[in-house]
Amino acid sequence: MQKNLLRLYPQPCNEVSIEGLYLAHQIHKLGTAQSPFVYANFLSSLDGRIALEDNVKSTTYIPKHLTTASDFKLFMELHAQADCLITHGGYMRALNEGRLGNILQIKDPYLVEWRHNNGLKPQPAVIIASASLDFPFHDSLKEHEQDVYIATGRAADPERIHYWQDLGHTVVFTGEDQRVHGAPLIQELAKLGYQSIYLIAGPQMLDAVIRDKQLSRLYLTITHQLIGGKDFRTLLTGSILGPEGNLILESLFYDPDSPPESGQFFMQFRPKAV
Repeated sequence: MQKNLLRLYPQPCNEVSIEGLYLAHQIHKLGTAQSPFVYANFLSSLDGRIALEDNVKSTTYIPKHLTTASDFKLFMELHAQADCLITHGGYMRALNEGRLGNILQIKDPYLVEWRHNNGLKPQPAVIIASASLDFPFHDSLKEHEQDVYIATGRAADPERIHYWQDLGHTVVFTGEDQRVHGAPLIQELAKLGYQSIYLIAGPQMLDAVIRDKQLSRLYLTITHQLIGGKDFRTLLTGSILGPEGNLILESLFYDPDSPPESGQFFMQFRPKAV
């Protein structure tokens, strides 16, 4: 059964199919080798929770009732258009511990075929951003023959840098301290020839690319739920943003059926500074 969403913006207001909604954006054609198209996608509750923290276990997790099949479908449509993914060491640790699912590969046969028909490699390259360089390598990356790069700062632990280099991985330096900085990271990825870069990392990386004016588009799903909780993660970290935090709404879709007895918005924003 085909699922429809209600388009609220831009006008006119009408029903549209969720099937292929984000594939139609043709993101893989928007960037160039000189100026990659960098886009991010986040899922949030109405009160700004993207994840909760379990202080007893010292872990972060996404409440199951926050996620929906519709959101995941559109998340993977964005995934399919990337020639490069940016994730982070925290995700790799969570994946290894079974706290989060594997989103490093395209598995839907339809999306695999779509990539092939649009001249993209079977799977995107993966950039793992990390200051500590302390994370496990997931077997699926090797199984799918994905290009993998490790991004860190020049002040990172030399032993950890050599550890990854000895395993045959290229370490990309993106700042003078330990952190991964937005502009140097995107500049290095541009040198590697990547043109459509999908940010699936957490709030620290979103903060980094926004502050350095590297973000081209933000996709945001907001479920109509209040999650609460004293310990949580939200979209950004760091100090107050200036004009680079101003966003222009480009599209808004309403899904009244999920989550059950609630609903959600699918939104697309363009940073005003870009």
